[in-house]
Amino acid sequence: MKKRQALKFTALALAAGLCAGSVWAQQTTLRVFVGPNQRPDLQQKLFQEYNKANPNVKVEIETGGATSELQRQYLSTVLNAKDSAIDLFLIDIVNPAQYSSKGWIEPLDKYVGGPAALRNDYLPVYQQANVIDGKVFAMPSQGDAMFMYYRKDLLAKYGVAEPKTWDELAAAAKKIMAGEGNANLQGLSIQGAPIEGAVCTFLLPYWGQGKQFNDAGGKLTLDKPAAVKGLNAWLGMVDQGVIKKNVAEVKTPDTVNEFKAGQVVFAINWGFAFDRFKDDADSKVKGQVGVMPLPAMAGGKSATCMGGWQWAMNAYSTHKDEAGKLIKFLSSKQASAFVAKEGSILPVFQSVYADPDVNKVVPWFKDALPVVLAAQSRPMVNDYGQVSDIIRTTTSAILARTKTPEAGVDEIAARVGRLMR
Repeated sequence: MKKRQALKFTALALAAGLCAGSVWAQQTTLRVFVGPNQRPDLQQKLFQEYNKANPNVKVEIETGGATSELQRQYLSTVLNAKDSAIDLFLIDIVNPAQYSSKGWIEPLDKYVGGPAALRNDYLPVYQQANVIDGKVFAMPSQGDAMFMYYRKDLLAKYGVAEPKTWDELAAAAKKIMAGEGNANLQGLSIQGAPIEGAVCTFLLPYWGQGKQFNDAGGKLTLDKPAAVKGLNAWLGMVDQGVIKKNVAEVKTPDTVNEFKAGQVVFAINWGFAFDRFKDDADSKVKGQVGVMPLPAMAGGKSATCMGGWQWAMNAYSTHKDEAGKLIKFLSSKQASAFVAKEGSILPVFQSVYADPDVNKVVPWFKDALPVVLAAQSRPMVNDYGQVSDIIRTTTSAILARTKTPEAGVDEIAARVGRLMR
């Protein structure tokens, strides 16, 4: 790590009010759980800097669970048993409401300054996702979002501007596909398989009409005609040949690999995909990839799905004061800039997207800011797992045309409505 970075972290830790001048007689050990997909290598470097400035606190990493689902299962087992062995852990942006409702995570207001702290340069979505009943239950660490990637070379070749609506995108895609005359070229790739990405596939055109799935209290506010309209927009693009007919089978890696192979004009995928397009040896689109805000429905506004990880504190921890100070450090602007530069991880602070040092390493983040400013959290509910399963399986069935949009939306409204009462 560069000396300047180390100094920044040391200064930040000292500013948190911790004693760095001498080792206390008794050292506190904090145990932190970080999944393999949450960059434990980068977290370890942050912990090392924190240890240098705070020799009275030792941070140990526990890691495990090959997938996010396995990590959630492990944490659920630990927390349900009221086990204090883990002090801090990272949770998905969809989980604060669920974990707080079960009493598993500690409110962080005492340590971070309350909800007002999330209005200080953090992306707006975190005020929506991490504040439950007026209390902060998680602090942002690693951002992620769904982006609209596109072929800059093809849009330039055919004189096509970045589309602002889905109708404009369909027209642009058809123009380019007709001009290229390539039977393997898709206009738009989205995820329609019954995976988490299909939840976003359902929500994007719905949010793009200015609609919300639930209110701040968790009550279902689903506008069924708007949801049907959004799903019909996808099916209309299938009928126009813009989206391929087997969209109900498309998973996240399929979109990445097909776009990387030069077989897609527009593609919706998560932030990690950009490095795949840019760096993979077999990528045919290097230097040709643009990032733009997702189109809106006519008369609506752009919106995208936010992902990423948040720091939460075990409600049963026996070292809450020490853990709270560590969370403040890990959710700082300096930590966000560090993981952005070292791991190409989307910042959680607006200003970091324009940080010159970050832009030297990850120049496309300048184009990412307008997208993440329009990001929204998926349904904020106490049982997100069941809600996700209902939405993604029903959306996939609609795209496979085994259910009509009307019947599918009625089913989502009825089944999710029972969970959200």
